[in-house]
Amino acid sequence: MRAALYRKVGKASEVLAVEEVPTPEPGPGEVRVRISASGVNPTDWKTRSGATGADPDGFQIPHQDGAGVIDALGAGVSDRHVGERVWCYLAAFENRYGTAAQYCVLPAERTVVLPDGASDELGASLGVPAVTAAHCLGGDRGALAGATVLVAGGAGAVGHFAIELATHAGARVVATVSSKEKAELARAAGADLVVNYRDDDVAEKIRRFSGHVDRVVEVAFGANLALDLALSAPGTEIVVYAAEAEDPRLPVRQLMTANVRVRFVLLYRVPGAELAAAVRFVDDALHLGALSALPLHRYRLEQVADAQDAVANGALGKVLVLPG
Repeated sequence: MRAALYRKVGKASEVLAVEEVPTPEPGPGEVRVRISASGVNPTDWKTRSGATGADPDGFQIPHQDGAGVIDALGAGVSDRHVGERVWCYLAAFENRYGTAAQYCVLPAERTVVLPDGASDELGASLGVPAVTAAHCLGGDRGALAGATVLVAGGAGAVGHFAIELATHAGARVVATVSSKEKAELARAAGADLVVNYRDDDVAEKIRRFSGHVDRVVEVAFGANLALDLALSAPGTEIVVYAAEAEDPRLPVRQLMTANVRVRFVLLYRVPGAELAAAVRFVDDALHLGALSALPLHRYRLEQVADAQDAVANGALGKVLVLPG
């Protein structure tokens, strides 16, 4: 099979290559998926660059997310079937066969059946961002009805799905963005109020809309902490899913006085039951037609370095690699 891979970490154009490698066979509990689209996330380029990972043992095919058709089952797999369309998540976690290839082998539990109405490109856009968003929202649709959710960075991939999932669950959603173009994306996802966080009166605009917020899905904890606290009430939960270049200094007394809860999320280490709940949340919304894809940027497999660089440079929308 043709696969994009790297044997050492470093600059995309220097370490990523497309090669012919043996098509892997699924082991016990695994399935093989013929990949039609591979989603690129920040975690992919950060691991490949060496920012969050080391040289792989042998080689690494990158990318955690993807969509395609199951074409082989490993021993003991009874809840998946050859010919099923699926979306994949955490494919490259502790596994050399990520989705940037014609075929991917991964644990069957990391695949989810795609409904007929969902495209492969939407399926490949889910994975890390959608499941992260679902976990940040509590992994339970029922807990959000009537709540007000603040989504920081509402035009990003996690922010996009956080808006759609929260809206699907009956919450009111406020999103912050940095431009008119991003505001249009957040509104299209269903945000009830969209505010440019660079404005002077952000907190006042949101207070007039909602008084306070019950939950914050936070992409920049240090930069936004003052705003989050200004909009909090006792019991507000701030859920942080991204790390900044420098660790913020926490105003402990203010956090105590506000009686807020702060929670941190790294999807790879989410306990199994909680991860499964988040996946079910996404699956439920997907089957009910509540999720949509961001604007898509498509790259051929030979352009994988350009695709990863596009994500690293902040491409607006979702970057996909199409193995062909």
